[in-house]
Amino acid sequence: MGSAMIMAGRLMGALDASMLTCDRLSKTYSAGTREALSSVSYSVPASGTFVLIGRNGSGKTTLIRILATELEPTSGRASFDGLDVMRDAVRLREKIAIVPQEARTVPWMTPMQTVSSYLLWRGFGYSEARHRAADALDSLGMKVYMDRLNRTLSGGMKRKVLVAAVLSSDAEIIFLDEPTTGLDPVSRREFWELMREIEKERFTFLTTHYLEEAEALGDRIGMLESGRLVRMGTLEDLRHSVRYSYSVVIPAGQKQPVLRVGDGEVMRGSYGSRILTGEEEAFRISRDLIKDGIRFSINPVSLDDIFFYLVNREGIEYAGNQGADLEQLHQHYKEEE
Repeated sequence: MGSAMIMAGRLMGALDASMLTCDRLSKTYSAGTREALSSVSYSVPASGTFVLIGRNGSGKTTLIRILATELEPTSGRASFDGLDVMRDAVRLREKIAIVPQEARTVPWMTPMQTVSSYLLWRGFGYSEARHRAADALDSLGMKVYMDRLNRTLSGGMKRKVLVAAVLSSDAEIIFLDEPTTGLDPVSRREFWELMREIEKERFTFLTTHYLEEAEALGDRIGMLESGRLVRMGTLEDLRHSVRYSYSVVIPAGQKQPVLRVGDGEVMRGSYGSRILTGEEEAFRISRDLIKDGIRFSINPVSLDDIFFYLVNREGIEYAGNQGADLEQLHQHYKEEE
Protein backbone atom coordinates (compact mmCIF):
# COMPACT_ATOMS: atom_id res chain seq x y z
CA MET A 1 0.00 0.00 0.00
CA GLY A 2 2.86 2.41 0.85
CA SER A 3 4.39 2.01 -2.61
CA ALA A 4 1.06 2.58 -4.30
CA MET A 5 0.49 5.74 -2.27
CA ILE A 6 3.94 7.08 -3.19
CA MET A 7 3.23 6.40 -6.84
CA ALA A 8 -0.20 7.97 -6.59
CA GLY A 9 1.61 11.30 -6.24
CA ARG A 10 0.54 14.61 -4.82
CA LEU A 11 -2.32 15.81 -6.96
CA MET A 12 -4.09 19.14 -7.01
CA GLY A 13 -7.57 19.09 -5.53
CA ALA A 14 -8.87 20.72 -8.71
CA LEU A 15 -8.35 17.45 -10.60
CA ASP A 16 -11.54 16.06 -9.08
CA ALA A 17 -13.55 18.64 -11.02
CA SER A 18 -11.68 18.16 -14.34
CA MET A 19 -13.39 16.96 -17.49
CA LEU A 20 -12.06 15.25 -20.60
CA THR A 21 -13.96 16.62 -23.60
CA CYS A 22 -13.79 15.65 -27.26
CA ASP A 23 -15.77 17.73 -29.74
CA ARG A 24 -16.19 16.28 -33.26
CA LEU A 25 -12.62 14.97 -33.20
CA SER A 26 -11.50 13.59 -36.58
CA LYS A 27 -8.23 12.39 -38.09
CA THR A 28 -7.56 11.51 -41.73
CA TYR A 29 -4.37 9.85 -43.02
CA SER A 30 -2.98 9.02 -46.48
CA ALA A 31 -3.61 12.35 -48.18
CA GLY A 32 -7.22 12.44 -47.08
CA THR A 33 -8.15 8.91 -48.17
CA ARG A 34 -8.23 7.05 -44.84
CA GLU A 35 -10.31 8.30 -41.93
CA ALA A 36 -8.93 6.96 -38.65
CA LEU A 37 -11.33 8.97 -36.44
CA SER A 38 -14.70 10.32 -37.47
CA SER A 39 -16.39 13.05 -35.43
CA VAL A 40 -15.76 11.55 -31.99
CA SER A 41 -17.58 13.55 -29.32
CA TYR A 42 -17.97 12.89 -25.60
CA SER A 43 -17.31 14.40 -22.19
CA VAL A 44 -16.36 12.43 -19.06
CA PRO A 45 -14.96 13.28 -15.63
CA ALA A 46 -11.15 13.09 -15.64
CA SER A 47 -11.05 10.75 -12.65
CA GLY A 48 -10.84 7.02 -12.12
CA THR A 49 -10.18 4.84 -15.15
CA PHE A 50 -11.58 5.28 -18.65
CA VAL A 51 -11.14 2.19 -20.83
CA LEU A 52 -11.35 2.28 -24.62
CA ILE A 53 -11.93 -1.03 -26.42
CA GLY A 54 -11.97 -1.84 -30.11
CA ARG A 55 -10.31 -4.05 -32.68
CA ASN A 56 -7.02 -3.32 -34.46
CA GLY A 57 -7.49 -0.38 -36.81
CA SER A 58 -10.51 0.96 -34.96
CA GLY A 59 -8.72 4.22 -34.08
CA LYS A 60 -7.79 3.62 -30.42
CA THR A 61 -4.11 4.52 -30.77
CA THR A 62 -4.91 7.55 -32.94
CA LEU A 63 -7.29 8.88 -30.29
CA ILE A 64 -4.87 8.31 -27.41
CA ARG A 65 -2.02 10.03 -29.31
CA ILE A 66 -4.17 13.10 -30.00
CA LEU A 67 -5.24 13.33 -26.36
CA ALA A 68 -1.61 12.93 -25.22
CA THR A 69 -0.60 15.92 -27.45
CA GLU A 70 1.47 13.67 -29.77
CA LEU A 71 -0.69 13.96 -32.88
CA GLU A 72 -2.63 16.82 -34.45
CA PRO A 73 -6.27 16.13 -35.33
CA THR A 74 -7.54 16.94 -38.81
CA SER A 75 -10.55 18.69 -37.30
CA GLY A 76 -12.37 19.08 -34.02
CA ARG A 77 -10.87 19.71 -30.61
CA ALA A 78 -10.14 18.00 -27.31
CA SER A 79 -9.41 19.40 -23.87
CA PHE A 80 -8.73 18.52 -20.25
CA ASP A 81 -10.48 20.88 -17.86
CA GLY A 82 -10.39 23.66 -20.47
CA LEU A 83 -6.77 23.10 -21.56
CA ASP A 84 -6.78 22.46 -25.30
CA VAL A 85 -4.56 19.55 -26.44
CA MET A 86 -3.17 21.68 -29.29
CA ARG A 87 -3.18 25.24 -27.99
CA ASP A 88 -2.08 24.33 -24.44
CA ALA A 89 0.08 21.30 -25.30
CA VAL A 90 3.14 22.50 -23.32
CA ARG A 91 1.13 22.97 -20.12
CA LEU A 92 -0.66 19.66 -20.56
CA ARG A 93 2.58 17.72 -21.06
CA GLU A 94 3.58 18.63 -17.52
CA LYS A 95 0.49 16.75 -16.32
CA ILE A 96 0.68 13.78 -18.73
CA ALA A 97 2.59 10.49 -18.80
CA ILE A 98 2.13 7.89 -21.54
CA VAL A 99 3.20 4.37 -22.45
CA PRO A 100 2.62 4.12 -26.23
CA GLN A 101 1.79 0.78 -27.79
CA GLU A 102 5.08 0.82 -29.74
CA ALA A 103 7.29 1.81 -26.76
CA ARG A 104 10.39 -0.34 -26.17
CA THR A 105 13.03 -0.46 -23.44
CA VAL A 106 16.69 0.35 -24.21
CA PRO A 107 18.47 -3.06 -24.34
CA TRP A 108 21.68 -2.02 -22.58
CA MET A 109 19.96 -0.27 -19.66
CA THR A 110 18.53 -1.89 -16.53
CA PRO A 111 14.96 -1.42 -15.27
CA MET A 112 16.29 0.79 -12.46
CA GLN A 113 18.22 2.93 -14.94
CA THR A 114 15.22 3.10 -17.29
CA VAL A 115 12.74 4.28 -14.68
CA SER A 116 15.09 6.62 -12.77
CA SER A 117 16.33 8.20 -16.04
CA TYR A 118 12.73 8.91 -17.02
CA LEU A 119 12.13 10.57 -13.65
CA LEU A 120 15.33 12.63 -13.93
CA TRP A 121 14.09 13.82 -17.33
CA ARG A 122 10.82 14.87 -15.67
CA GLY A 123 12.73 16.98 -13.16
CA PHE A 124 13.08 14.79 -10.06
CA GLY A 125 16.31 14.79 -8.06
CA TYR A 126 18.62 11.78 -8.27
CA SER A 127 17.85 10.39 -4.81
CA GLU A 128 14.07 10.72 -5.15
CA ALA A 129 14.17 9.30 -8.68
CA ARG A 130 15.97 6.18 -7.42
CA HIS A 131 13.56 5.81 -4.50
CA ARG A 132 10.45 6.17 -6.68
CA ALA A 133 11.88 3.83 -9.32
CA ALA A 134 12.55 1.13 -6.71
CA ASP A 135 9.03 1.47 -5.27
CA ALA A 136 7.39 1.29 -8.70
CA LEU A 137 9.38 -1.73 -9.85
CA ASP A 138 8.77 -3.50 -6.54
CA SER A 139 5.00 -2.93 -6.80
CA LEU A 140 5.02 -4.64 -10.23
CA GLY A 141 7.00 -7.65 -8.99
CA MET A 142 10.24 -6.51 -10.61
CA LYS A 143 12.42 -6.01 -7.52
CA VAL A 144 14.74 -8.97 -8.22
CA TYR A 145 15.15 -7.91 -11.84
CA MET A 146 15.74 -4.16 -11.40
CA ASP A 147 19.51 -4.39 -11.93
CA ARG A 148 19.49 -6.84 -14.83
CA LEU A 149 19.89 -5.65 -18.43
CA ASN A 150 16.58 -5.08 -20.23
CA ARG A 151 17.70 -7.31 -23.08
CA THR A 152 17.65 -10.32 -20.73
CA LEU A 153 14.03 -9.78 -19.71
CA SER A 154 10.92 -11.35 -21.21
CA GLY A 155 8.53 -9.26 -23.30
CA GLY A 156 6.06 -9.04 -20.41
CA MET A 157 8.77 -7.88 -18.00
CA LYS A 158 9.90 -5.18 -20.42
CA ARG A 159 6.31 -3.97 -20.57
CA LYS A 160 6.23 -3.78 -16.78
CA VAL A 161 9.35 -1.57 -16.81
CA LEU A 162 7.63 0.93 -19.10
CA VAL A 163 4.48 0.94 -16.98
CA ALA A 164 6.59 1.41 -13.83
CA ALA A 165 8.15 4.53 -15.35
CA VAL A 166 4.87 6.41 -15.79
CA LEU A 167 3.35 5.15 -12.55
CA SER A 168 6.35 6.43 -10.60
CA SER A 169 5.88 10.00 -11.82
CA ASP A 170 3.65 12.74 -10.47
CA ALA A 171 1.61 12.83 -13.68
CA GLU A 172 -2.06 13.62 -13.09
CA ILE A 173 -3.17 11.98 -16.35
CA ILE A 174 -1.78 8.60 -17.38
CA PHE A 175 -2.24 7.11 -20.85
CA LEU A 176 -1.64 3.36 -21.21
CA ASP A 177 -2.00 1.91 -24.71
CA GLU A 178 -2.58 -1.84 -24.25
CA PRO A 179 -0.39 -1.99 -21.11
CA THR A 180 -0.93 -5.66 -20.25
CA THR A 181 -0.18 -7.10 -23.69
CA GLY A 182 2.42 -9.81 -23.16
CA LEU A 183 1.77 -10.22 -19.43
CA ASP A 184 0.84 -13.64 -18.06
CA PRO A 185 -2.58 -13.97 -16.35
CA VAL A 186 -1.13 -13.66 -12.83
CA SER A 187 0.89 -10.54 -13.69
CA ARG A 188 -2.12 -9.04 -15.44
CA ARG A 189 -4.25 -9.38 -12.33
CA GLU A 190 -1.46 -7.97 -10.15
CA PHE A 191 -1.45 -4.99 -12.50
CA TRP A 192 -5.21 -4.64 -12.06
CA GLU A 193 -4.78 -4.44 -8.29
CA LEU A 194 -2.18 -1.70 -8.70
CA MET A 195 -4.45 0.20 -11.08
CA ARG A 196 -7.25 0.15 -8.51
CA GLU A 197 -4.93 1.98 -6.10
CA ILE A 198 -3.65 4.44 -8.71
CA GLU A 199 -7.12 5.37 -9.99
CA LYS A 200 -8.09 6.65 -6.55
CA GLU A 201 -5.99 9.76 -7.12
CA ARG A 202 -5.20 9.90 -10.84
CA PHE A 203 -7.06 9.78 -14.11
CA THR A 204 -6.02 6.83 -16.25
CA PHE A 205 -6.96 6.47 -19.91
CA LEU A 206 -6.38 2.87 -20.94
CA THR A 207 -6.86 0.95 -24.17
CA THR A 208 -7.08 -2.83 -24.18
CA HIS A 209 -7.91 -5.89 -26.26
CA TYR A 210 -8.98 -7.79 -23.15
CA LEU A 211 -12.67 -7.31 -22.56
CA GLU A 212 -12.48 -8.77 -19.06
CA GLU A 213 -9.85 -6.12 -18.30
CA ALA A 214 -12.23 -3.36 -19.35
CA GLU A 215 -14.93 -4.92 -17.18
CA ALA A 216 -12.57 -5.17 -14.19
CA LEU A 217 -11.02 -1.68 -14.40
CA GLY A 218 -13.30 0.68 -16.30
CA ASP A 219 -15.29 3.26 -14.38
CA ARG A 220 -16.41 4.25 -17.87
CA ILE A 221 -15.98 2.29 -21.07
CA GLY A 222 -15.91 3.49 -24.66
CA MET A 223 -16.39 1.24 -27.69
CA LEU A 224 -14.65 2.37 -30.87
CA GLU A 225 -15.34 0.84 -34.28
CA SER A 226 -13.98 2.09 -37.62
CA GLY A 227 -13.10 5.45 -36.09
CA ARG A 228 -16.55 6.06 -34.61
CA LEU A 229 -17.63 5.92 -30.99
CA VAL A 230 -20.26 3.18 -30.98
CA ARG A 231 -21.24 3.54 -27.31
CA MET A 232 -19.86 4.92 -24.07
CA GLY A 233 -20.89 4.76 -20.43
CA THR A 234 -20.53 2.86 -17.20
CA LEU A 235 -20.70 -0.92 -17.33
CA GLU A 236 -24.26 -0.65 -16.04
CA ASP A 237 -25.14 1.82 -18.82
CA LEU A 238 -23.79 -0.61 -21.40
CA ARG A 239 -25.72 -3.49 -19.87
CA HIS A 240 -28.93 -1.48 -20.24
CA SER A 241 -28.19 -0.95 -23.94
CA VAL A 242 -28.84 -4.68 -24.48
CA ARG A 243 -32.31 -5.80 -23.44
CA TYR A 244 -31.32 -9.48 -23.24
CA SER A 245 -30.10 -11.01 -19.99
CA TYR A 246 -28.53 -14.32 -21.07
CA SER A 247 -25.98 -15.49 -23.62
CA VAL A 248 -25.87 -18.99 -25.11
CA VAL A 249 -22.67 -19.78 -27.03
CA ILE A 250 -22.28 -22.83 -29.26
CA PRO A 251 -18.58 -23.24 -30.09
CA ALA A 252 -17.32 -24.13 -33.56
CA GLY A 253 -16.02 -27.62 -34.32
CA GLN A 254 -19.40 -29.29 -34.12
CA LYS A 255 -22.64 -29.28 -36.04
CA GLN A 256 -24.30 -25.88 -35.76
CA PRO A 257 -28.01 -26.46 -35.18
CA VAL A 258 -30.90 -24.70 -36.84
CA LEU A 259 -32.03 -22.53 -33.95
CA ARG A 260 -35.60 -21.58 -33.16
CA VAL A 261 -35.30 -18.35 -31.17
CA GLY A 262 -38.58 -16.78 -30.18
CA ASP A 263 -37.15 -13.52 -28.88
CA GLY A 264 -33.46 -12.84 -29.19
CA GLU A 265 -30.47 -12.06 -31.37
CA VAL A 266 -28.45 -14.76 -33.17
CA MET A 267 -24.90 -14.02 -34.33
CA ARG A 268 -22.80 -16.50 -36.30
CA GLY A 269 -19.17 -16.68 -37.36
CA SER A 270 -16.11 -18.91 -37.51
CA TYR A 271 -16.32 -19.12 -33.70
CA GLY A 272 -19.74 -20.80 -33.86
CA SER A 273 -23.02 -19.22 -32.76
CA ARG A 274 -23.91 -16.71 -30.06
CA ILE A 275 -27.52 -16.18 -28.97
CA LEU A 276 -28.60 -13.31 -26.76
CA THR A 277 -32.03 -13.76 -25.26
CA GLY A 278 -34.10 -13.70 -22.07
CA GLU A 279 -33.87 -16.18 -19.20
CA GLU A 280 -36.85 -18.34 -20.13
CA GLU A 281 -35.86 -18.59 -23.80
CA ALA A 282 -32.21 -19.26 -22.91
CA PHE A 283 -33.15 -22.25 -20.77
CA ARG A 284 -35.55 -23.55 -23.42
CA ILE A 285 -32.73 -23.39 -26.00
CA SER A 286 -30.42 -25.10 -23.51
CA ARG A 287 -32.82 -28.00 -23.03
CA ASP A 288 -33.06 -28.47 -26.83
CA LEU A 289 -29.26 -28.43 -27.17
CA ILE A 290 -28.84 -30.98 -24.37
CA LYS A 291 -31.41 -33.22 -26.04
CA ASP A 292 -29.48 -33.00 -29.33
CA GLY A 293 -26.10 -33.65 -27.63
CA ILE A 294 -24.63 -30.27 -28.63
CA ARG A 295 -21.95 -28.62 -26.48
CA PHE A 296 -22.71 -25.06 -25.37
CA SER A 297 -22.27 -22.57 -22.54
CA ILE A 298 -24.88 -20.37 -20.92
CA ASN A 299 -24.08 -17.28 -18.87
CA PRO A 300 -25.51 -13.91 -17.91
CA VAL A 301 -24.74 -11.33 -20.59
CA SER A 302 -21.14 -10.07 -20.22
CA LEU A 303 -19.25 -7.11 -21.65
CA ASP A 304 -17.98 -9.51 -24.29
CA ASP A 305 -21.55 -10.14 -25.43
CA ILE A 306 -22.48 -6.46 -25.24
CA PHE A 307 -19.48 -5.48 -27.34
CA PHE A 308 -20.18 -7.95 -30.13
CA TYR A 309 -23.89 -7.13 -30.07
CA LEU A 310 -23.40 -3.37 -30.37
CA VAL A 311 -20.65 -3.58 -32.98
CA ASN A 312 -22.72 -6.04 -34.95
CA ARG A 313 -25.74 -3.72 -34.85
CA GLU A 314 -23.79 -0.53 -35.57
CA GLY A 315 -21.39 -2.25 -37.97
CA ILE A 316 -23.95 -2.15 -40.77
CA GLU A 317 -23.61 1.62 -40.85
CA TYR A 318 -19.97 1.93 -39.80
CA ALA A 319 -18.22 -0.97 -41.54
CA GLY A 320 -20.72 -2.02 -44.17
CA ASN A 321 -20.44 -5.77 -43.49
CA GLN A 322 -21.83 -6.88 -40.19
CA GLY A 323 -21.17 -10.61 -40.55
CA ALA A 324 -17.52 -10.41 -41.62
CA ASP A 325 -16.87 -7.56 -39.21
CA LEU A 326 -18.15 -9.51 -36.20
CA GLU A 327 -16.31 -12.67 -37.19
CA GLN A 328 -12.99 -10.83 -37.64
CA LEU A 329 -13.51 -9.06 -34.34
CA HIS A 330 -14.16 -12.26 -32.39
CA GLN A 331 -11.22 -14.07 -34.00
CA HIS A 332 -8.89 -11.18 -33.11
CA TYR A 333 -9.85 -11.28 -29.44
CA LYS A 334 -9.50 -15.06 -29.27
CA GLU A 335 -5.97 -14.78 -30.72
CA GLU A 336 -5.06 -12.11 -28.18
CA GLU A 337 -6.21 -14.33 -25.32
